[in-house]
Amino acid sequence: MPPRTLRPGQRAELHVIDVTTGERELVHSSSTLLFEAPNWTPDGGSLVVNGDGLLFRVPASGRGEPEEIPLGGIPPINNDHVLSPDGRTVYVSADDGHLYAVDIATGRPTRVSNDHGPEFHYFLHGISPDGATLAYIGLVENPDGTATTNVYTIPAAGGEDAQLTDDSYADDGSEFSPDGEWIYFNSERGSALPGHAQLFRVSLDGARVEQLTEDERVNWFPHVSPDGNRIAYISFPSGTLGHPADRDVILRLIENGTTARDLVHLFGGQGTINVPSWSPDSRRIAYVAYPIELP
Repeated sequence: MPPRTLRPGQRAELHVIDVTTGERELVHSSSTLLFEAPNWTPDGGSLVVNGDGLLFRVPASGRGEPEEIPLGGIPPINNDHVLSPDGRTVYVSADDGHLYAVDIATGRPTRVSNDHGPEFHYFLHGISPDGATLAYIGLVENPDGTATTNVYTIPAAGGEDAQLTDDSYADDGSEFSPDGEWIYFNSERGSALPGHAQLFRVSLDGARVEQLTEDERVNWFPHVSPDGNRIAYISFPSGTLGHPADRDVILRLIENGTTARDLVHLFGGQGTINVPSWSPDSRRIAYVAYPIELP
């Protein structure tokens, strides 16, 4: 698929919000490049976003222009990317269905994923706290045109895939907890309504699955703060199928197991917070909004 582009009159806006005070800061805005999915670098100084099949570094201060991160000629990437805990490596999902590790200093890529045939696609979402393991969604294209998605892990250096879920439910957004014991994800397994995703977590051995939200909205992409005290996620209106672009959505926050509260309402969806987007100090979240100015 070709990379997403902005609609007429649309902008991509990279924001940072303080989850305690609600104070928001516009870090970067573009009316030419549709960028997505911010990661925060471990030093807190930059945000990493994708756009037009490429990867960019943006100063978190808002002072400076995006700088392309060389990816060594791999196929165009999508909005699934994570940084190693030491900040030296970025792991990306490419449009050929594979995962790559790219050394940021040299731009040298190494393929991490295995060959399971053209019907199997890797979609990266998380990395373990020690940097040793990647969490991803394995998508299998079925002969009838449908797709099956499940939660997997793979060593960050390459190796054998481990499948944690094995069912027909639509799963996505798999991401490690800060203690490395759980993988958080969204799934339709808690509802009989098509598309009605809620938040779950599965133990690293796949033996236990726990449901975390149960409400009328469609909840995606749970991101646990580095200190383990908060879960941020994106909430779509009831009846939404998948995680489409250009919708009125809400970023919500669960703090220490309390009832979720609204953090910010925005026009976005796909690309807003597809990947881990907490600041290292657990105080702020980065997200992308896509406002449209109508003529």
